[in-house]
Amino acid sequence: MTLVITDVTDGIGTLTLNAPDTRNTMTLPMVDEIVAAMDAFEADEACSAVIVTGAGPAFCAGADLGNLQTATAESLGQIYEGFLRISRSSLPTIAAVNGAAVGAGMNLALGCDVRIAARRAKFDTRFLQIGLHPGGGHTWMQRRIVGPQTAMATVVFSEVLDGAEAERLGLAHRCVDDAELMSAARSLAAGAASAPRELVMITKRTIAEMADVDTHSAAVAKELDPQVWTAHQPWFAERIAALKAKISSKS
Repeated sequence: MTLVITDVTDGIGTLTLNAPDTRNTMTLPMVDEIVAAMDAFEADEACSAVIVTGAGPAFCAGADLGNLQTATAESLGQIYEGFLRISRSSLPTIAAVNGAAVGAGMNLALGCDVRIAARRAKFDTRFLQIGLHPGGGHTWMQRRIVGPQTAMATVVFSEVLDGAEAERLGLAHRCVDDAELMSAARSLAAGAASAPRELVMITKRTIAEMADVDTHSAAVAKELDPQVWTAHQPWFAERIAALKAKISSKS
């Protein structure tokens, strides 16, 4: 059985976890397929953005509990690679959270650059509820995205967020009706897919590097070299010419 289904259409790659009978529980074979899929997307010049979602009613119900009960630092690291490979992708990523995102599955959603949530989505940390300390950078990702108060509420107090509440608290960029999830995710991804691929990747890297910049002047300096470089690229000249032609046709 193929545990990960992939597709590239109109510049947008889609990675679908495909183990609906186990609510897309993350196993080592699934991790291997996720890594292979992301390698393929990044090697494909026709792919400029990636949407991650789940088949069936769940997004990802977490890591295989059998693996966790015999966990070592090495075995946990192997499971972590399922979401870490996506979180370190050079391509922009969107989690289309169609249902329950639990534990490692929530890490998978948190590791994407943007989250679009269906109304039926459930963001469930779950770690403390099963007697396990959070792992995979869960607390860091939560605190960075939603701040310390909401991180405490969801991690320590085990509050489960549906799609609408996730949007209200800033965990999800947007909450949409269940049937509109993939079209909303593709509509957002199309913005990246319509831009030059290399420019998209460089800009994603710049945004990530801004985490360590604490003054406006330093931010200006960091953006200057890549902006000057892109101003001399063929795609910029082509798009400026097209824009001028469009303006002239309306005057």
